[in-house]
Amino acid sequence: MAILDVRNLVVDIPTEDGAVHAVQDVSFTVNEGEFFGIVGESGSGKSVLVQSVMGLIPQSKRTGQVLFQGEDLLTLSPEALRQKRGAKISMIFQDPLSSLHPQYTVGWQIVEQIRAHERVSKEAAKARAIELLEKVRIPDAAARFDAYPHQFSGGMRQRVMIAMSLSLNPALIIADEPTTALDSTVQAQILDLLAEMRQDFGATVLMISHDLGILSRVADRVMVMYGGRKLESGASDSVLGNPAHPYTAGLLRSSSFNRAPGTPLIPIAGRPPSLLSPPSGCVFRDRCPNAMDICSEAPPLQRYDDGTESLCWLTVPPVEPPAPELPPAEIIASSDDTIVEVEHLTLTFPQRRGDDRTVLDDISLSVRRGETLGLVGESGCGKTTLARAIAGLIPPTRGVIRFDGEDTAGLTGAEWRQMRRKVQVVFQDPFGSLNPKRRVGSIIGDPFRIHRVASGEARLARVQELMEIVGLNPEHYNRFPSQFSGGQRQRIGIARAIALNPELVILDEPVSALDVSIQAQVLNLLDELQRELGLTYLFISHDLAVVRHVCDRIAVMDGGRIIELGRAETVYGAPQQAFTKKLLSAAAPEIPRVERERQLVSASGGAL
Repeated sequence: MAILDVRNLVVDIPTEDGAVHAVQDVSFTVNEGEFFGIVGESGSGKSVLVQSVMGLIPQSKRTGQVLFQGEDLLTLSPEALRQKRGAKISMIFQDPLSSLHPQYTVGWQIVEQIRAHERVSKEAAKARAIELLEKVRIPDAAARFDAYPHQFSGGMRQRVMIAMSLSLNPALIIADEPTTALDSTVQAQILDLLAEMRQDFGATVLMISHDLGILSRVADRVMVMYGGRKLESGASDSVLGNPAHPYTAGLLRSSSFNRAPGTPLIPIAGRPPSLLSPPSGCVFRDRCPNAMDICSEAPPLQRYDDGTESLCWLTVPPVEPPAPELPPAEIIASSDDTIVEVEHLTLTFPQRRGDDRTVLDDISLSVRRGETLGLVGESGCGKTTLARAIAGLIPPTRGVIRFDGEDTAGLTGAEWRQMRRKVQVVFQDPFGSLNPKRRVGSIIGDPFRIHRVASGEARLARVQELMEIVGLNPEHYNRFPSQFSGGQRQRIGIARAIALNPELVILDEPVSALDVSIQAQVLNLLDELQRELGLTYLFISHDLAVVRHVCDRIAVMDGGRIIELGRAETVYGAPQQAFTKKLLSAAAPEIPRVERERQLVSASGGAL
């Protein structure tokens, strides 16, 4: 029985440039008790769709029907819809730190939601809140009831959001990218927790994600969106294991867990269409490797005997385009030459109570010239701190860091300035690391200005050359960061990092929040730059599939120590430490290929 039945939903959002057609004629059902997944690239309309269901986009124009337990949510008054939110339909947002009020304790915020919908005493609401915190495995829940959001880790904050979403025993839980940027072990814990809550509370879960591996692991059925439209839907194993639509097949090709380590990924060519003026005919036509002349006409919705639906003219399995050829290496890197050597590195931070907190504990490590060394581990294990120490951004308490054989401890400020020409960092959040008030040309040109390498027309020419190298339009040097997509902003950060031909580039979660197709483009770019420029990478990531694909060696960190180090395939194929095995078991499995020939049952719409 369908708990949510969306029929021909259209959502238009007014802007200064005109109406954004964010959702176009989308229909789907979510059955009671199931785990339903929605997948697609950024800008495909996923979040707008579910926020429209919740009535969270007040300026939007919505047509169609959104039937929840038989009642059309689009016809309800704002007050009636508010009574539904939280009590009947709850939502877990992508960023729990932004969703939880920083000035109120987590317990107070759960109690507030309970008392907003039910007439219960503060004591009874508090008891229920503590019980929920215990259910989502918050340690010492009674004491943490009075803690503030910033006193929790990212995974613990997400658990608080889940507890809040369950506080009124809703029939439908909507989770919008609840595991993005979380470590694989925390991801697994959150997914297991959602499954338990689904079983214990009888709730239905609708989850948005760009991670195909996660959805293949937990979803019963999935819907694939692109350009505001539903392109494919059906059982999870059928859609992800044997895609009928070329777009779904493209997303799977872009995923690193579907390609052999060291081989180039196959990103989806081009970019998503503007939703200000969506193209006629098939919305995916301009990027589709299987495009035909008839794709200029509206495609039919084709239904197959396994329950899969595909909005496409194609009636045979999508053809896989050839993988891009690897460019020839201009510099042959030596695996015997050590560029960075770390010996017995220890870093402690003083605490108010007098006890020092050890963040890095007796670490010894070497990075070989020309290789990609991966650093993996849970949040708080010290990965980023170690990278910042190597980059000279944090002085160690004890130990030695040598760069090209030179001990960095004795360097003066001027000498460190010269050293930083050799060591550059690409940060996790490309928007947060780029000044929003400065133009991209100035941002990329900063290394030339700071180190007095070039000025005037020579600097501009070099900036435009760098933009072309990383795949950006050189004519866009005068734009601001906000005028670029997430993947393009990451390319800006990479261009800035390679401006002075560094010997070592530290990549701190460079693709963690990007769609799989954009991930593939950035990872291919990094591989090309390494081959052409002879770069050495220190690659930090929580995505084990990405690390396995790009890294030559992997160092596993836990509790501020390196507990395992070896070649990537050795660490993956024969892990020695229990913690490494735990990390690998928590990673999303490779999506199995389903070899089954579909039979077309019916086709409707389009130009048939």
